[in-house]
Amino acid sequence: MQPGTDAMEAVGDWYHAWFTGIILMAVSRRGPTEAADLVFRVFRQQQQARFLEGLGKLGLAGLPPAVAAARYHYLSNAIGGVGVEYHEESPRKAWIRYPPPRWIWQGTAICGIPPEVNAAMLRGWHAQNGVSLGCPRLGFVCTGQTVEGYPGLEGYYLEHDHDLTEAERLRFTRAERMPRFDPAAAPALPPSWPDERIAKAKRGYAMEYVRSVMQAAAAQWGAKEAGALLGLAARLVAMQHAHQTARLLGAEDGPGLLLALAAAQGDDARRQGDIIHQPQAALFRGLSLPPALLQAWAELHRGALLAFAPFATLDFEARPDGLVFRLKPSRG
Repeated sequence: MQPGTDAMEAVGDWYHAWFTGIILMAVSRRGPTEAADLVFRVFRQQQQARFLEGLGKLGLAGLPPAVAAARYHYLSNAIGGVGVEYHEESPRKAWIRYPPPRWIWQGTAICGIPPEVNAAMLRGWHAQNGVSLGCPRLGFVCTGQTVEGYPGLEGYYLEHDHDLTEAERLRFTRAERMPRFDPAAAPALPPSWPDERIAKAKRGYAMEYVRSVMQAAAAQWGAKEAGALLGLAARLVAMQHAHQTARLLGAEDGPGLLLALAAAQGDDARRQGDIIHQPQAALFRGLSLPPALLQAWAELHRGALLAFAPFATLDFEARPDGLVFRLKPSRG
């Protein structure tokens, strides 16, 4: 049975929290430079995998490059539940703005994000769109970052009169501000996007960021170090969010939450005694992850269980027939 939209939104929030926690953990444990490198890798990977394909799905193919790029960010982020605004100044200049509260650095997490880490997101994605569109004249100009105190991350795509060098594809200025947003003049989704499709896409939006950061972290630090950092972030985030997520999913205890999370992300999971068997995880579909990264994901489940039963333990094993969790009762 297909999970309801509320359940899909809850599991999207769950993975969103893990992604944000991973970046904060990278900043605090590895430093801003390495955290910025990680964010760059994540967003460049996402851009290469999603941008051109997304243009077609959103009905944007064939538009002027600046307009196509800005409309893509407006529509794709809106689908993901991200606040975003749009203004089309001309066929060669189009603005986007991500107003507060910023989705990616949710809540007070934004206070822990250095400007260079936020800018790495723009370097990884926005600065690459001209290259992907075959328009070397297209660049992105950032006119303000929320992490520096501006009321939103904003900027514009501009098609210049000359080809840009790599360094020119992203630049920063404080001399301009985006005009007021007019929702009535903003682009709309094609009719092929009904509510159910949008709900699935919103859940997948957060899960895709987690897929990307797992791969990017392993490439940057190696599987063992990446697994340790992502796993600690997973445990902390799960312990912090377990009770709230359980209420949203109607779960009454740790094992119930594990089953509810699986169902909400479209997976089948069954409990027999102290064993929970999950034949597959949608999060890993099409991926081949090393054991250390699978164990990092399992820390989400350990953290969820510990929030309800602090003396309980949870063993995890990835087997040919699926994923197996073995619950060990609390001794406290």
